[in-house]
Amino acid sequence: RGQLKIAVAAMAARCRLAARFHRVHGANVRLDASRTRATRVESFANGLCFSQEPLAPGQIFLVEIEEKELGWCGHLRVGLTAHDPQSLEVVPEYSLPDLVNMGDTWVFAITRSHNRVAADGEEAPGRARAPRWEPFLLIEQVRIPRDTLVGRSRPGRYSHILDDLYKMNVLPATARRSRIGVLYAPQPDGTADMHIVINGEDMGPSARHLPTARPLYAVVDVFASTKSVRVIPVEYGFPSLQTLCRLVIQKHIVHRLAIDGLDLPPPLKSFCKHE
Repeated sequence: RGQLKIAVAAMAARCRLAARFHRVHGANVRLDASRTRATRVESFANGLCFSQEPLAPGQIFLVEIEEKELGWCGHLRVGLTAHDPQSLEVVPEYSLPDLVNMGDTWVFAITRSHNRVAADGEEAPGRARAPRWEPFLLIEQVRIPRDTLVGRSRPGRYSHILDDLYKMNVLPATARRSRIGVLYAPQPDGTADMHIVINGEDMGPSARHLPTARPLYAVVDVFASTKSVRVIPVEYGFPSLQTLCRLVIQKHIVHRLAIDGLDLPPPLKSFCKHE
């Protein structure tokens, strides 16, 4: 049990460090001071971003779509690369096909249908939906609290209805406030499968036989109609006290506007309403 606690603590520390963008990014990207928000300031390309650190096995890099921009064709793209961003002489204009053509990179445009590969001998690629009330998302041996993975609407009169739509994952995959994550799950043969997660739902393996001998960085391409994204820290192990408080509060209110009338500390109100 002691070793498990140490492993969970180490994963949590690593996740806090990795839950930001790398200083190396596309020419049209602007990062905020914390490097947790990336905005494409012009055009529709040159929006490549990378995780600050390579991901650990089973560690998800999660972003939320904050802003959209009309007039462009195409959406957010995510994946993994074995290229250290620091080693890139020039950041490619596009993740697809430029970065992928450099090799050891696996990137997909975000959809629910075409980005799943079949296992050997599998005839019909499909995905099994986990019950939406399950508190954890299970991918292979990876166990992630589902609450953080699901998008949440901005507080308003109908936010409770929109929140249910995010939980059921029936909104467009790249809708504003949707949360998209990428991770890799080790396999018995020493390689790994890459998984893309949309609002708490695993889309299945998007790529197989990834090499685990080299560090793998998350790739986020803020492309076309996706204008701005924000990194969402993910808790592993036991939920924080803030998260537990939010879950209890949500059970006793209709929608998040009601939080303003509660006798709570302002920081906790803000967390319950927005995070």
